[in-house]
Amino acid sequence: MAVNKVLSSFSEAVADIRDGASIMLGGFGGSGGMPSSLIVALRDLGARDLTIISNTAGLPGFGAKAGEEATNMSILFENRQVSKAIATFPVPRSASVDTPFQKRLRAGEVELEVVPQGTFVERIRAGGAGIPAFYTPTGLGTPLAEGKEHREFDGRHYLLEHALRADYALIRAHISDAWGNLTYKGTSRTFNPTMATAADVTIAEVDEIVELGTLNPESVVTQGIYVDRIVSRETRS
Repeated sequence: MAVNKVLSSFSEAVADIRDGASIMLGGFGGSGGMPSSLIVALRDLGARDLTIISNTAGLPGFGAKAGEEATNMSILFENRQVSKAIATFPVPRSASVDTPFQKRLRAGEVELEVVPQGTFVERIRAGGAGIPAFYTPTGLGTPLAEGKEHREFDGRHYLLEHALRADYALIRAHISDAWGNLTYKGTSRTFNPTMATAADVTIAEVDEIVELGTLNPESVVTQGIYVDRIVSRETRS
């Protein structure tokens, strides 16, 4: 039987996401690597009490081209759908910018877990590899070490960090075939490939879908075994 993971709409791709789900959102910060159409579909779905695992919690305008507006997870905070954010860079550098996430955080409506960026991606990689936890020196002597197990190896102290997995990963790729083999472009190759391996259901938003056998195997970064659903950005529903 032929395997075809391509769906006809973004709303169909996220339709089974329920209240309380944990969701990884790919992208480095700018709009180029983010699954913006899937994020809009998730906003329209209205699922609440979500845990969002992403590099940022929505940085307004970051990475947008002149005259364009960047669509990111900020719209989920605006819609009060998120109860917890796990992020490495949750707020803008400028104190004059007040994001929807910051407003929800000050109001006590959302919980924040800050994770150093290297630790963040390693926790996700470990989740995808079936590694439950690992030790790292990052964060020692800071508030991020509070409540974490310490251990000494060869005279150096380390913190125990637990793997990160999610119910869903919404990722952005460049080209896919019907089996979900993915290639990436630019900043979309930051967290997206790692997140694809660490979720129960991985949904890919792609720029183009090509015929089977078209992709050079050497260019495939994420193998189709990790991808459950694919939607082309040419589809806008």
